[in-house]
Amino acid sequence: MTKDPTTVPDLKSFVEVSSDSHFPIQNLPYGVFLRRGDRGPRAGVRIGDHVLDLKALQERGIGTTAPLRPGLFDQPTLNAFLELGRPAWRAARELISTLLSTDAPTLRDDSELRTHVLVSVADIEMILPVAIGDYTDFYSSREHATNVGTMFRGKENALMPNWVHLPVAYHGRASSVVLSGTDIHRPRGQVMLDGSQHPVFSPSRLLDFELEMGFFVGPGNALGHPIPATEAQEHIFGLVLVNDWSARDIQKWEYQPLGPFNSKNFATSISPWIVTLDALEPFRCAGPVQVPEPLEYLRGAGDRSYDIDLEVWLQSQKMDAPVRICQSNFKHMYWNISQQLAHHTVTGCNVRPGDMMASGTISAPDPSGYGSLLELTWKGTKPLIFADGEQRKFLADGDIVAMTGYCRGEGYRVGFGQVTGKVLPAEG
Repeated sequence: MTKDPTTVPDLKSFVEVSSDSHFPIQNLPYGVFLRRGDRGPRAGVRIGDHVLDLKALQERGIGTTAPLRPGLFDQPTLNAFLELGRPAWRAARELISTLLSTDAPTLRDDSELRTHVLVSVADIEMILPVAIGDYTDFYSSREHATNVGTMFRGKENALMPNWVHLPVAYHGRASSVVLSGTDIHRPRGQVMLDGSQHPVFSPSRLLDFELEMGFFVGPGNALGHPIPATEAQEHIFGLVLVNDWSARDIQKWEYQPLGPFNSKNFATSISPWIVTLDALEPFRCAGPVQVPEPLEYLRGAGDRSYDIDLEVWLQSQKMDAPVRICQSNFKHMYWNISQQLAHHTVTGCNVRPGDMMASGTISAPDPSGYGSLLELTWKGTKPLIFADGEQRKFLADGDIVAMTGYCRGEGYRVGFGQVTGKVLPAEG
């Protein structure tokens, strides 16, 4: 197999990039941003501490040949680009990689052009990169599903009978997907307190985070025409970090018989930079062995998971610095993204460019890698105790949750940056 020249370890950019940066030339993730003093958003690609302004690049006549039509990146979202599919994605990636490499003079030797198309991240504001039409949240970590099932149904009935046969999911709320850095108000809802016979309406007492990743759909499918697992990756543009905030007490009361609703719909936070599957290709790996073997439509040749280190950090109002409370990895996911998309569409359900699908909580086999406070504190029975004596069973007002993720290359990282959010008191 021929190596992709955009991902080789010795590829270097004339733009200075620190060795621990998440955004070397091997990454080149996409986002949408506002330049200081500019009225309209535009698409860009992250390189180190700078962003390559794709609108400005096209205004100079660079990157306007088919399939990258003029004006493609002069839009408030990436949806039109996602719709074009892998030939356009690869054409753009190859062009951008060449322009930013040390061997290409176009930008390297033209200071005026560089000033026009390269902007510091300190001078921009990131916005939601995609207009998300639909959002589906899966439940695809066996460790997480087993932990939660054990807490609420006992070890013998931890996994429901269907779990090892299909990727379980529910339909989320696209309107409340927000960008990293957005503050989150503690939700109010119906809660059944222990020992009570009637619910009360109150702020959630058991607010939690969920360590997840999500992918964005590129080209969709026509109604009635499923996407096979073997072709699913041609329909997936890239991945982001996801914190799917969860109100455990509201969820416990409402989820039967139809699953989560108000306990999940108040906020889902995502990171601003979409890392493409092409950038993640060197880190493709096998996922867990699936027993029993999935039905035919969920089978696919080759490795379909990715080796992505994941961390969760928490900082309370009393802390001077955040504390790491979780270390997990995306490769622990039992059901991979190709199987998720194939199962979602197997009925003939049509997906559209910009639809988002999240993995569900990603928990590692080791307790230090559990991807939620529900698991880390085992339903509040084993509080986290920090160096200053402060404790956490669930999130308190003022807490800041930060998640990060990256792949380890040879002398470089391909990362996602962070997704952060601060918990504010309930309104009203």
